[in-house]
Amino acid sequence: MPKKIVLAYSGGLDTSVILKWLQLNYNCPVATYTADIGQSDCFDEIKSKAKNLGVQEIYIDDLKEEFVKDYVFPMFRANALYEGFYLLGTAIARPLIARKQVEYAKKIGADAVAHGSTGKGNDQVRFEIGYYATDPSIEIIAPWRLWDFKSRKNLIEFAQKYQIQVSKDKIGEPPFSVDENVLHTSAEGKVLENPWLSPPDYIFSRTKNIEDTPNKAEEVIISFKNGDPIKINEQTFGPYNILQRLNKLGFKHGIGRVDMVENRFIGMKSRGIYETPGGTILYHAHRAIESITLDRKTTRNKDHIVSEYAELIYNGFWFSKKRKQFQEIIDNNKSNVNGDVKLKLFKGNVILLGRKSENSLYDLSKVSFENNQQKDQKFAEEFIKSQFLKIN
Repeated sequence: MPKKIVLAYSGGLDTSVILKWLQLNYNCPVATYTADIGQSDCFDEIKSKAKNLGVQEIYIDDLKEEFVKDYVFPMFRANALYEGFYLLGTAIARPLIARKQVEYAKKIGADAVAHGSTGKGNDQVRFEIGYYATDPSIEIIAPWRLWDFKSRKNLIEFAQKYQIQVSKDKIGEPPFSVDENVLHTSAEGKVLENPWLSPPDYIFSRTKNIEDTPNKAEEVIISFKNGDPIKINEQTFGPYNILQRLNKLGFKHGIGRVDMVENRFIGMKSRGIYETPGGTILYHAHRAIESITLDRKTTRNKDHIVSEYAELIYNGFWFSKKRKQFQEIIDNNKSNVNGDVKLKLFKGNVILLGRKSENSLYDLSKVSFENNQQKDQKFAEEFIKSQFLKIN
């Protein structure tokens, strides 16, 4: 039996029930750990809920800047997309939370950690690999794999029995499950489970409906240094504020909605509704600045590994040797990725208008149709013949 447990606590129905369940089933103190990664939660309310359940050690960890700088930005330097659409907003957050939760556990003398992920999802894998990567000896408690509850209806009954506060929208069957951080919002389950049915409007909170967006386009210039955004319209901001400001622009213009059926790591398919407004703008801008600052070989090498890199993050292997090796390849030429990208935002679209860089490899003298020389034509002929020999 553990001496002390630290629970990853959101203050919602699941983790509040888990908190009480741990107190009833383990004869030891339970502390709570909550990561602030830019979600819209009321942290005072989370603290109050934990106190009402008798928790003595409550910690709210402000990780917003670290999350964007050390997790989101490195991932965006890779142009990572899972299965062509998903910008990995939930997946990239779990390793950071897991690591910090274990570090807090060690700080207060706890020898076990617990999470609220279900036995059907990816997050159980992401959290637990993150725990073990930080401390292989840590004891992990996953209540959804241990208790007898079969549904959230059972959780609500348990909550009512022990006078645990339940949000009004969680009375009865909850309409859908939401995860949120500064990079994205995801929704899945219940009203979204039939992939033929369109998601209702109330699902969306981070992007306007296209019909409600401005009828006039807006231009924005994003400046990059060493592969990361540092300015918006010539104003310098820190990583978190950069993403926040891009989120506001994306919200205004209805940018960043994704409706996809994805392949989960554990083997089943799942439908997810994602909103990644600022991330979508950043993704297009970063690809644009790379197009003039990276040579063909470097670009090809990056594109060859990006699918596997994204899959490693999706599956929870952020701390793996292979992901770190890929990151070294991705970042090998990041010092060249500097310059400005000009975009137009309009009705859900991110439209590239221009890009420039002091490191640009684009040579107008070589590509202009107004500068055709005979030696260029002769070179092209010899090049084509040499390539044909390679296929025989």
